[in-house]
Amino acid sequence: MGEIQTIEELQVEAKDLQFVAFDPMVAWNIGSYIQGRAASENMPIAFEIATFGQQLFYFAMPGAVPDNSHWIRRKRAIVERFYRSSLLMKLLADRDGRPLLERYMLSADDYAASGGSVPIVVTGVGSVGAVTVSGLTQYADHKLAVEAIRHVIGPGKQ
Repeated sequence: MGEIQTIEELQVEAKDLQFVAFDPMVAWNIGSYIQGRAASENMPIAFEIATFGQQLFYFAMPGAVPDNSHWIRRKRAIVERFYRSSLLMKLLADRDGRPLLERYMLSADDYAASGGSVPIVVTGVGSVGAVTVSGLTQYADHKLAVEAIRHVIGPGKQ
Protein backbone atom coordinates (compact mmCIF):
# COMPACT_ATOMS: atom_id res chain seq x y z
CA MET A 1 0.00 0.00 0.00
CA GLY A 2 1.65 3.22 -0.99
CA GLU A 3 3.06 3.23 -4.49
CA ILE A 4 3.84 6.69 -5.79
CA GLN A 5 1.23 8.25 -8.07
CA THR A 6 1.82 10.84 -10.76
CA ILE A 7 0.22 14.26 -10.87
CA GLU A 8 -1.88 13.14 -13.81
CA GLU A 9 -3.11 10.04 -11.95
CA LEU A 10 -4.04 12.13 -8.93
CA GLN A 11 -5.96 14.60 -11.10
CA VAL A 12 -7.96 11.79 -12.73
CA GLU A 13 -8.52 10.19 -9.33
CA ALA A 14 -9.90 13.47 -7.95
CA LYS A 15 -12.55 13.62 -10.69
CA ASP A 16 -13.74 10.12 -9.76
CA LEU A 17 -14.10 10.76 -6.03
CA GLN A 18 -17.43 12.57 -5.83
CA PHE A 19 -20.39 11.92 -3.58
CA VAL A 20 -24.00 12.49 -4.58
CA ALA A 21 -24.61 13.64 -0.99
CA PHE A 22 -22.60 13.80 2.22
CA ASP A 23 -23.75 13.80 5.85
CA PRO A 24 -22.51 12.54 9.24
CA MET A 25 -23.62 8.96 8.48
CA VAL A 26 -21.44 8.95 5.35
CA ALA A 27 -18.57 10.20 7.52
CA TRP A 28 -19.27 7.37 9.97
CA ASN A 29 -19.15 4.82 7.14
CA ILE A 30 -15.82 6.18 5.88
CA GLY A 31 -14.37 6.20 9.38
CA SER A 32 -15.63 2.71 10.14
CA TYR A 33 -14.05 1.41 6.95
CA ILE A 34 -10.68 2.99 7.77
CA GLN A 35 -10.80 1.69 11.35
CA GLY A 36 -11.56 -1.83 10.13
CA ARG A 37 -8.71 -1.80 7.61
CA ALA A 38 -6.30 -0.31 10.12
CA ALA A 39 -7.24 -2.87 12.78
CA SER A 40 -6.88 -5.82 10.40
CA GLU A 41 -3.37 -4.70 9.39
CA ASN A 42 -2.23 -3.23 12.75
CA MET A 43 -1.69 0.21 11.25
CA PRO A 44 -0.51 2.74 13.88
CA ILE A 45 -2.57 5.59 12.43
CA ALA A 46 -4.90 8.35 13.46
CA PHE A 47 -7.55 9.63 11.08
CA GLU A 48 -10.31 12.17 10.81
CA ILE A 49 -13.33 12.85 8.66
CA ALA A 50 -14.41 16.49 8.83
CA THR A 51 -16.47 19.04 7.03
CA PHE A 52 -14.89 22.46 6.93
CA GLY A 53 -15.51 23.64 10.47
CA GLN A 54 -16.73 20.42 12.11
CA GLN A 55 -14.99 17.19 13.03
CA LEU A 56 -17.38 14.29 12.36
CA PHE A 57 -15.17 11.26 13.09
CA TYR A 58 -11.77 10.90 14.73
CA PHE A 59 -9.98 7.75 15.80
CA ALA A 60 -6.45 6.90 16.92
CA MET A 61 -5.38 3.29 16.53
CA PRO A 62 -3.03 1.59 19.00
CA GLY A 63 0.46 2.81 18.20
CA ALA A 64 -0.64 6.22 16.96
CA VAL A 65 1.07 9.10 18.73
CA PRO A 66 -0.22 12.55 19.71
CA ASP A 67 1.81 14.10 16.89
CA ASN A 68 -0.49 12.37 14.38
CA SER A 69 -3.30 14.73 15.43
CA HIS A 70 -1.13 17.71 14.57
CA TRP A 71 -0.27 16.23 11.18
CA ILE A 72 -3.98 15.66 10.52
CA ARG A 73 -4.81 19.29 11.31
CA ARG A 74 -1.99 20.61 9.13
CA LYS A 75 -2.70 18.29 6.17
CA ARG A 76 -6.42 19.12 6.33
CA ALA A 77 -5.53 22.82 6.21
CA ILE A 78 -4.03 22.26 2.74
CA VAL A 79 -7.31 20.74 1.51
CA GLU A 80 -9.33 23.54 3.13
CA ARG A 81 -7.23 26.16 1.37
CA PHE A 82 -6.83 24.61 -2.09
CA TYR A 83 -9.74 22.12 -2.42
CA ARG A 84 -7.25 19.53 -3.69
CA SER A 85 -5.56 16.61 -1.99
CA SER A 86 -2.52 17.45 0.08
CA LEU A 87 -0.48 14.96 -1.97
CA LEU A 88 -1.46 16.56 -5.27
CA MET A 89 -0.58 20.02 -3.95
CA LYS A 90 2.80 18.79 -2.72
CA LEU A 91 3.64 17.12 -6.04
CA LEU A 92 2.54 20.18 -8.06
CA ALA A 93 4.80 22.40 -5.97
CA ASP A 94 7.70 19.94 -6.19
CA ARG A 95 7.32 19.80 -9.98
CA ASP A 96 7.50 23.58 -10.15
CA GLY A 97 10.65 23.57 -8.01
CA ARG A 98 9.28 25.60 -5.09
CA PRO A 99 8.28 23.99 -1.81
CA LEU A 100 4.54 24.36 -1.23
CA LEU A 101 4.83 26.26 2.04
CA GLU A 102 7.36 28.68 0.59
CA ARG A 103 5.42 29.19 -2.64
CA TYR A 104 2.24 30.25 -0.83
CA MET A 105 3.98 31.75 2.24
CA LEU A 106 2.33 29.26 4.58
CA SER A 107 3.44 28.53 8.13
CA ALA A 108 4.68 25.01 8.89
CA ASP A 109 2.85 25.38 12.22
CA ASP A 110 -0.46 25.49 10.34
CA TYR A 111 0.12 23.59 7.08
CA ALA A 112 1.82 20.31 6.14
CA ALA A 113 3.04 19.72 2.60
CA SER A 114 2.51 15.98 2.89
CA GLY A 115 0.06 13.50 1.41
CA GLY A 116 -2.79 12.02 3.41
CA SER A 117 -5.70 14.47 3.22
CA VAL A 118 -8.27 14.03 0.45
CA PRO A 119 -11.17 16.40 -0.23
CA ILE A 120 -14.76 15.31 0.26
CA VAL A 121 -16.42 16.52 -2.93
CA VAL A 122 -20.17 16.56 -3.50
CA THR A 123 -21.32 16.67 -7.12
CA GLY A 124 -22.83 20.06 -7.94
CA VAL A 125 -21.59 21.53 -4.65
CA GLY A 126 -17.80 21.16 -4.55
CA SER A 127 -15.40 20.45 -1.73
CA VAL A 128 -17.11 20.29 1.67
CA GLY A 129 -14.50 18.64 3.86
CA ALA A 130 -11.65 16.16 4.03
CA VAL A 131 -10.70 12.61 4.93
CA THR A 132 -7.26 12.74 6.54
CA VAL A 133 -4.93 9.92 7.60
CA SER A 134 -1.59 10.15 9.44
CA GLY A 135 0.88 7.52 10.56
CA LEU A 136 2.05 5.73 7.41
CA THR A 137 4.02 7.15 4.49
CA GLN A 138 2.36 10.13 2.83
CA TYR A 139 1.53 7.92 -0.16
CA ALA A 140 0.02 5.15 1.97
CA ASP A 141 -1.95 7.71 4.02
CA HIS A 142 -3.36 9.12 0.77
CA LYS A 143 -4.15 5.70 -0.65
CA LEU A 144 -6.04 4.59 2.48
CA ALA A 145 -8.18 7.76 2.46
CA VAL A 146 -8.97 7.26 -1.24
CA GLU A 147 -9.73 3.57 -0.73
CA ALA A 148 -12.23 4.41 2.02
CA ILE A 149 -13.95 7.06 -0.10
CA ARG A 150 -14.18 4.66 -3.06
CA HIS A 151 -15.59 1.94 -0.80
CA VAL A 152 -18.35 4.20 0.50
CA ILE A 153 -19.17 5.72 -2.89
CA GLY A 154 -19.45 2.20 -4.25
CA PRO A 155 -18.88 0.78 -7.72
CA GLY A 156 -20.56 2.54 -10.60
CA LYS A 157 -21.39 5.63 -8.55
CA GLN A 158 -18.25 7.53 -9.46
